[in-house]
Amino acid sequence: MAKMLVREPSPKLTGAPDGGRGPVDFKRAHRQWTNYVKTVTNAGWDPVVVPLTAPCPEGVFIEDLVFVYQDVAILTRPSVLSRRFEALGVRESIEPLGYSLHKIEAPGTLEGGDLLTVGDDIYVGYGGASNAEGIGQLRAILKPTGANIIAIPTGPTRHLKSALSALPDGSLIGYPPLVAEPELFTDLHPVPEARGANVVLLGENRVLMAANCRASAAVVAGLGFEVVPVDISEFQKRDADVTCLSVLLPDRAVSTVPHPSVAHDDALTG
Repeated sequence: MAKMLVREPSPKLTGAPDGGRGPVDFKRAHRQWTNYVKTVTNAGWDPVVVPLTAPCPEGVFIEDLVFVYQDVAILTRPSVLSRRFEALGVRESIEPLGYSLHKIEAPGTLEGGDLLTVGDDIYVGYGGASNAEGIGQLRAILKPTGANIIAIPTGPTRHLKSALSALPDGSLIGYPPLVAEPELFTDLHPVPEARGANVVLLGENRVLMAANCRASAAVVAGLGFEVVPVDISEFQKRDADVTCLSVLLPDRAVSTVPHPSVAHDDALTG
């Protein structure tokens, strides 16, 4: 069974800035997280729960911390210093799964929310959380796999995948006001809600979407895909989308990337 990385929310999530969207109700957020994990599990994914070894408010948003392509796992380097402590425990959770492990080194920054995989193309958002040095390291790590790295501006969002994401057929959906250069994409389907531009591919024709994006869900369903709704409203208060809460690990494809040893997690916070 394919696996997914998840991490329980921290009670510290409630004390973080709310951006005018109101405080996070931790008990409700935890119930939503539990239902999120159950929903993705029911779709055929086996959860690997990464321990929260430090009281990191945003540790539940595990997508930013590791990127997986074929049999390569890259431990990222968040742009915000406090978020780098969230990497603690990630390496230990993914290492037994047999991936070739690499990590982004200073002064590079790279966050998973900026990485959108469409077949052999990997779109990388820059200008926000990920910088040119981090993207350059990503390109060097994945060069042996044949991946095509395409750097594009994030626009007004913090992360690229807040503006657009991929559907099962390789086409994209996006919220036009947030897509910096929509002319780059010939197969972009517009959706009417910003949160509706973010989906998790569950396999076959199914996609996971935020439950409060009904108009966007109707667009996606009209394209022939089955929409699986999930309530993440408490996490949306922290500007999070459905992809933020998991890292899906499909059955690995073999690559030629060498398997070096990776430094201990205490080195990841530098």
